[in-house]
Amino acid sequence: MVRGNLLEEPVDAIVNAANGRLAHGGGVAGIISRAAGPGFQDESNALVRKHGPFPTGSAVVTTAGKLPFKGVIHAVGPRYGEGDEENKLVNALMAAFHEAKQRGWNSVSFPAVSSGIFAVPLEICARAYLKAARASPLGKVRLCLRDQPVIDAVLKEMSK
Repeated sequence: MVRGNLLEEPVDAIVNAANGRLAHGGGVAGIISRAAGPGFQDESNALVRKHGPFPTGSAVVTTAGKLPFKGVIHAVGPRYGEGDEENKLVNALMAAFHEAKQRGWNSVSFPAVSSGIFAVPLEICARAYLKAARASPLGKVRLCLRDQPVIDAVLKEMSK
């Protein structure tokens, strides 16, 4: 776990906290999209037109646009109230890690998926982040956080 800026992570790819329509308007997704440039949302829109909305627990890859990564992996995390949020979040992150592995990428960094706009409680998120990171098939997985409440929840879960 690191405190930092996801866009400056020393990794092959970053994970985006995505919704199923890959609409990157707010939160982490909006920050990534603005930094990647206008073609980034266009590419995402084309994927949704071709495949339809992506289900919770899945992941899909786009280029990174102007960002210095080999790609951006969009993990579709759950919204609070869907039920089984912890398992759905683990599945979304594991799907993202497997997408990276399939492309020969060995390192990824992921943000606090589902903890912001999707409002999944931090203790559930922390458990899911650690479960997924510990089970990752990749050589290097970084959980890149910036907000103290999320950091505190992860540190509390790590101490168990």
